[in-house]
Amino acid sequence: MSSSAEQIRAWQGPALLSYGFRPFFLGGALWSALAMVVWIGLLSGTVTLPTAFDPVSWHAHEFLFGYLAAIAAGFLLTAVPNWTGRLPIVGPPLGALVGLWLAGRLAIAVSTHLPPALVAILDLAMPAVLAAAIAREICKGRNWRNLLVLAMLLVLIAGNAVFHWEAQAGAYAADGLGLRIGLAASVMMIAVIGGRIVPSFTRNWLLKRGESRLPAPFARFDKLALAALLLALVLWAAAPESRLAGTALVFAGLAQAARLARWAGHRTGAEPLVWVLHLGYAFVPLGAVVLGLAVLAPGAVGTPAAQHLWMAGGIGLMTLAVMTRATLGHTGRALTAGPGTVALYLLLIAAVTARLGAGVFPGLGPDLHLLSGLCWIGAFGSFVALYGPLLLRARRAA
Repeated sequence: MSSSAEQIRAWQGPALLSYGFRPFFLGGALWSALAMVVWIGLLSGTVTLPTAFDPVSWHAHEFLFGYLAAIAAGFLLTAVPNWTGRLPIVGPPLGALVGLWLAGRLAIAVSTHLPPALVAILDLAMPAVLAAAIAREICKGRNWRNLLVLAMLLVLIAGNAVFHWEAQAGAYAADGLGLRIGLAASVMMIAVIGGRIVPSFTRNWLLKRGESRLPAPFARFDKLALAALLLALVLWAAAPESRLAGTALVFAGLAQAARLARWAGHRTGAEPLVWVLHLGYAFVPLGAVVLGLAVLAPGAVGTPAAQHLWMAGGIGLMTLAVMTRATLGHTGRALTAGPGTVALYLLLIAAVTARLGAGVFPGLGPDLHLLSGLCWIGAFGSFVALYGPLLLRARRAA
């Protein structure tokens, strides 16, 4: 077997274990919807969990470190073989990784009955094994360019570890250093990986339409914009209330907005599968600017609402955009978004808008929180309904 395609064809078991994106995209989407149902129940007092985390910290952890870990695993296990030319992880090893991720979700949910160290080990096991596997593939494939992606994954894991340490120490981990480290790593992942795929996919789509005005190539400006964002994120993670961090976030957000404007997104309106990538990326600069202003002018917008522009908007919409596109492409379907896919994008955007509104209009907070949660459930539930059958079935023959 000398290619990914041959390795996948050689697997005779369930299609779900034939490629990394299949179980992790499906599992991540299911968990995202279910965890939001639980969160609404926790808010209303109709649901209790035997978790050692306070309810807000459980909610923050399971969406940032639980959901995102699954989607990152699905993306990397699919992308790295293409980057390195080496074989993908399929079959029982892939199933074991999924099992580790599920063990982490269960351990967090019942953590009052388990030692804190065991909970942390079970939760960190999947991303740690994933990082080791990615490191091996990058080194053996001598694909040194993508060591940066591995570094960001390791920072995300470190943020999760700090989150556990803060939670077991009795701190309010939802507003702690661990969450900021994890969120900073996530935003940087979107900026780096999104900075590759958004202009690339846009260029491909525009060329097929015969367009001559294409996205600007990666240049020195992009490097400077990424450096500005990295500096701002480090300052914010270390000193979230400092004016220096707030100023750096606003500046970095404006630089990222200028970067996004160079990618010809305004010419992609005819294909939702492309414009949603631009909209998902737009939450990176928007979140940076709004969070920076929240630091510089406390009271205008609550910090949690501003952070949700990154967490729900940037992470939520960008992952949905990547999940839908990758699922269509890797299952042999046409790369175009139907009405159902557009609807799930719009539901996610409505969820983010309602959550931001809850921070701007506190009097409407409970109603807007509920609306945001219901739209979120609708978005990820729609993904499961529409794309679940594709993820469970073998690739369509060309």
